[in-house]
Amino acid sequence: MIGMAGTPDICPALRYADAKAAIKQLTEGFGFTEHAVYEGEDGRVMHAELKCGNGMVMLGSKGSGTAFDKLMADGGPTAVYVRVDDVDEHHARAMEHGIEIVLPPTDQEYGSRDYTARDAEGNVWSFGTYAPGGAG
Repeated sequence: MIGMAGTPDICPALRYADAKAAIKQLTEGFGFTEHAVYEGEDGRVMHAELKCGNGMVMLGSKGSGTAFDKLMADGGPTAVYVRVDDVDEHHARAMEHGIEIVLPPTDQEYGSRDYTARDAEGNVWSFGTYAPGGAG
């Protein structure tokens, strides 16, 4: 579901030890675009928003001292699913940027084509043609 003015109603939020490297990997390797990046005085990423299609992911640096950072201190890697139009093209881009592919592009029984990758800090990213709540 998309909220007011085309903004997503749900945005995964991740923490990274090296948020700047994560932003680079997600933009260059997965094709996200920077919407906003806010850094603290020490240069750590306090909050960033990266867009992909009509969705968005938020992220920030671990150890920033914010209330959210403290809540997530013991959090482990997470998994995020992103719908893309051309799985093979997306996969090729990720491969070109040295992204770790854990499951290659595969046609699924339910009509989706997808692949799964792991980012530099262990988060699992799946990209496919399946549209949750819609047609696969």
